[in-house]
Amino acid sequence: MTVHTVVVAAFDGVRLLDVSAPLEVFATAGSGYEVVVCSPDGRDVRTSAGLRIGAELAVAAVTRADTLIVPGAVDVERCVAVAPVVADLAARSGRVASVCTGAFALGAAGLLAGRRATTHWEHAAELARRFPAVEVCPDAIHVRDGEVWSSAGVTAGIDLCLALVEEDRGPEAARAVARDLVVFLQRPGGQSQFSAASRTPPTAHPVVRPLLDAVAADPAADHSAPVLARRAGVSARHLARLFREQTGATPAGYVERVRVEAARMLLEGGASVTGAAARSGLGSDETLRRAFARHFGVTPSAYLARFRTTAVDASYS
Repeated sequence: MTVHTVVVAAFDGVRLLDVSAPLEVFATAGSGYEVVVCSPDGRDVRTSAGLRIGAELAVAAVTRADTLIVPGAVDVERCVAVAPVVADLAARSGRVASVCTGAFALGAAGLLAGRRATTHWEHAAELARRFPAVEVCPDAIHVRDGEVWSSAGVTAGIDLCLALVEEDRGPEAARAVARDLVVFLQRPGGQSQFSAASRTPPTAHPVVRPLLDAVAADPAADHSAPVLARRAGVSARHLARLFREQTGATPAGYVERVRVEAARMLLEGGASVTGAAARSGLGSDETLRRAFARHFGVTPSAYLARFRTTAVDASYS
């Protein structure tokens, strides 16, 4: 098996989980990955949590990276400050991926111009403001545009790296890592892509997979069956058959599932019912309420009442 080198670019103030989550995914994936942590000068870095991370190399000593992972920081200015380092490493890398606010480093390095990207929902508007040439997808867990990948906040680095493992070794390998890390049972927050995608059987079908990725990246876009069929270059009837075979759902059913997940994440992030309905693509409050009832068996307000407490129901004790 060819060794795939993953370089994680750490720096002072980096978020600990932005670094450790990718390390854990690739370590769990097993042999075939060589993971290296570098820092601008080769010295250890102190994370935002106060824990020191040992760097194995200085940036200048990195000869080649098959995958470059750029983590984020609580203070986005720290990410912007390391942009020259990231640009230097990217020139010696195959694919480049950011975790959370690491997207600001990619943006400042000029790696996102003309591309789609995402970041932590709280910083999505700022990313769009600073880098107007970037098409920001605020509700996606991760976005791929060519060989540049980006992901949402903190633990979304796990989802991102699982997608990278899937690209390298296939869906079953990625699912094996996910089972080992126990990440698909219930996600405590996040953005729109995760839950619907994780419940969808893995598929690499050349017609269906790009459509699934497009729906997950921008749930509110026009994903009607005729539009999806035109995009795929097939008839609506043929597309419906392919979706049934590959996902177990109709195109409309899958789109609704993703939109409901998007609305759920928006509500958890503080959006109003009206705002969540509009931004997720569901349209109206009533449509959102009906969709919530179908998928979760509760109204949006009842769901939020449950979400906002960590108390264990006494009936389970």
